[in-house]
Amino acid sequence: MEIPLSPLEFTRRTRRLYRDREAVVDGDLRLTYEQFFDRCDRWAAALQRLGVKQGDRVAYIAPNTHSQLESFYAVPQIGAIVVPVNYRLTADDFAYIVTHSGARVVCVHSDYLDMVDKVRAQMPTVEQFVALEGEKEGWLNYEAIIANTSPSYVPPTITESDLISINYTSGTTAKPKGVMMTHRNTYLNTVGTLVHHHLGPEDRYLWTLPMFHANGWTFVWTMTAVGGTHVCLRKVDVATIFELMERERISMFCAAPTVLISIANAPAELHKHARPGVRLFTAGAPPAAATIERIEGEFGWEITQVYGLTETSPFITICEPRPEHAALSLAERAKLKARQGVELITSGDLRVVDPEGVEVPHDGETVGEIVVRGNAVMKGYYNDPEATAKAIRGGYFRTGDAAVVHPDGYAEIRDRLKDVIISGGENISSVEVEGVLLRHPAVQEAAVVGMPHERWGESPHAFVVLRPGATATEAEMMQFVRDNMASFKVPKWVTFLHELPKTATGKIQKFVLRGGGSGISRQ
Repeated sequence: MEIPLSPLEFTRRTRRLYRDREAVVDGDLRLTYEQFFDRCDRWAAALQRLGVKQGDRVAYIAPNTHSQLESFYAVPQIGAIVVPVNYRLTADDFAYIVTHSGARVVCVHSDYLDMVDKVRAQMPTVEQFVALEGEKEGWLNYEAIIANTSPSYVPPTITESDLISINYTSGTTAKPKGVMMTHRNTYLNTVGTLVHHHLGPEDRYLWTLPMFHANGWTFVWTMTAVGGTHVCLRKVDVATIFELMERERISMFCAAPTVLISIANAPAELHKHARPGVRLFTAGAPPAAATIERIEGEFGWEITQVYGLTETSPFITICEPRPEHAALSLAERAKLKARQGVELITSGDLRVVDPEGVEVPHDGETVGEIVVRGNAVMKGYYNDPEATAKAIRGGYFRTGDAAVVHPDGYAEIRDRLKDVIISGGENISSVEVEGVLLRHPAVQEAAVVGMPHERWGESPHAFVVLRPGATATEAEMMQFVRDNMASFKVPKWVTFLHELPKTATGKIQKFVLRGGGSGISRQ
């Protein structure tokens, strides 16, 4: 008898084998797996009593808390679909994502209750608003419901092609797109991670990576699969990271390069808390070899770079170490570790191809686009067949990332074909930022590109042409963007030009701007 491939299989096994092991640490709260799954069962039953049916969507706006982690079990258990929302967005972004997903229930952490209250009228599909912590008029109390609900829910029949989550990503358009992940997608990503990177019940994982980000790179299920411990971190703070490393005996975490840079540049007095032997995954933007060298050399940690996209579950490559790498110097190994690497066993067929679809030679010089097909690739964009058809062509998902392949088969990203900016692991749409700038009364034209940033990997750089006779300052431009969109999308630099470089047909030449705008007339 076939059993569908689903992360819920990990739940079944862990319930049986690791019920007495510590599952979750969230501040002073500590839960065994038996207690954790009991809470998940109670919330699953409560959702059914609230009218949530198989295929319905339940949205969450929360940092890394035990209740956010519970969503990845309670919601799929009843065949519903979890929609983890980026809590760093604006209230209008919340309204768009919740409404586009058609969520019937939205669960919100106390930090964001007021923001959501302001846009309730823009969420017509929502029938129940749930406060995950604390009490607020007009909101259901999550903890009270769990305490007063029986853990008996009705499990539906789930197939591995059913959706388990819809994860919203900005991509290259102004409006976020909902990436449809199936039970099979997430199951195989988890298995692939464990094939290439052994973890066990002795491991203790620190949640420096947002759980909303591609389902926490599926570590919401990976650690549970092996009976490891989830240690929640509600806000990234370097001192707290080092404190928890020591106190909670952390052995594994994931982080975007921006977090690595903060750790690498932490005050010397914090270094004494750096437990040797900690392993970590980094992704989102290629980390500098110097950062890798410093962290491995000074802290005795082991960094592994992985690569992927929300649309690919997310991992499609891992910079897998080889025995011969051990003989290299730390600096040489760091340079290799800065590459994106090779296919995961479970991720499918990955190629780097030229514009005609022919695989580029493995010479470390010829640039092509990374394309992939197989079990990692999303089911499609939710309610957006046009975007789906554009992204998946000829049986391959087109990543839009330009890369080379070295003679050893390891891929290395050199640039992006798209204008998306990856800053601290977050996707920023240049078109969206430009749209906000163009709303300023003094702005005539605007172009935004990604530029290297020592902390964030890269950050937006805005090039602005003012209207005749108008005046504005860099600080004014930044504040205008900050007032109208999420703060992490605000340009770090603003350069005023007399005109933007364009082709004969009027298309802005962004490659000229990325090159520093040499020869461009500045205002």
